[in-house]
Amino acid sequence: MLSDTARPIIEATLPLVGSRIGEITPLFYEKMFAAHPELLNGMFSRANQANGEQRKALAGAIAAFATHLVQNPGTLPEAVLARIAHKHASLGITPDMYEIVYKYLFEAIAEDLGEAVTPEVAAAWSEVYWLMAEALMKIESGLYARQANNVMWAPWRVVEKKASSATTVTFVLEPADDSPVTPGQPGQFLSVRVPVEDGLLQVRQYSLSADAESTERRVFTTKYNDGGEVSPILHEKVKVGDVVELSNPYGDVTLDDSDGPLVLASAGIGCTPSASILRSLANAGSDREVLVLHAERSLEAWALSDQMLGDIEKIDDAELHLWLQQPAAGPVEGATAAREGYMSLSEVDVPADANLYLCGPLGFMQKIRSEAIALGIPAQRIHYEVFGPDLWLASAN
Repeated sequence: MLSDTARPIIEATLPLVGSRIGEITPLFYEKMFAAHPELLNGMFSRANQANGEQRKALAGAIAAFATHLVQNPGTLPEAVLARIAHKHASLGITPDMYEIVYKYLFEAIAEDLGEAVTPEVAAAWSEVYWLMAEALMKIESGLYARQANNVMWAPWRVVEKKASSATTVTFVLEPADDSPVTPGQPGQFLSVRVPVEDGLLQVRQYSLSADAESTERRVFTTKYNDGGEVSPILHEKVKVGDVVELSNPYGDVTLDDSDGPLVLASAGIGCTPSASILRSLANAGSDREVLVLHAERSLEAWALSDQMLGDIEKIDDAELHLWLQQPAAGPVEGATAAREGYMSLSEVDVPADANLYLCGPLGFMQKIRSEAIALGIPAQRIHYEVFGPDLWLASAN
């Protein structure tokens, strides 16, 4: 918790720091990458640097964490910290990197705010930073300790590559060395590291889309990002027989082990964790009540439709509802309903005691989460996966 000395200073300066953080973070990254260009090689996303997303993410993290400490004395935002820690672990973040970030971030704060950064203000904001950093390092240390191996990146060979829709491809890989394999959990993701056009290594996270628990293979599905750096290489250049580097699986949005009702709500490529969960339930012969909700541009654009429809059919108490911007020509086999337009929970009977899993664009998740809370589903039973730098925003209503 914040010390009694720091709290009033943070309360007084939070508006100023919050108003300037958009200027502070570009300066911070400029300083840090000038001193440590190696961090752009397989660590920070160059695309997110170019479009400003990473800068907004850091701003959001610092401001949101400080606001939480002020508004909720004696507590930490544990759910968000866990989510960030899983992302960090999938990139191989280590304690020394927190020291690097601290050095250049506080140099940027001092340069931007000038005389406003008195020794007392600097000490208070240092306290905020290290409270957050130490909480994250503790979680990350535990995540690393659970792995079956002590390597960050392991080679995996592509043994199958197939189109899952017009814009998505599913990759199946097997170990290319004898590193012990960490089994994943349905809903988790892994990082994929590849060299891009200029030889720089870049990393992206992709959900495991099937057989997450396997120690013999990894399955993930990617959507082509026109203008992106990594997905075009995966789609156009990586071939069966090629070896790519994968991280261990991470992610705290995983299938719960209860026998209560389950709602899987997704949009677009956000269906990948839902597909992984459905595959696990189907393989286990689950008798859980499962409500699958998916929103898509068109039936043809739905990635993994064959896999998901097949697994839904194997689960006795599973039901599928679709929302399509371009309506299907007729009834969709295997779906209870295929509606035109955007998903709304008001159009389905959601069990009051269900656990709800969300994945899709940020606006979609915020909308469905708000609808779920309005229906009386407690926030602690609403789970969501965010793919993108800013992991704080999905809980904003």
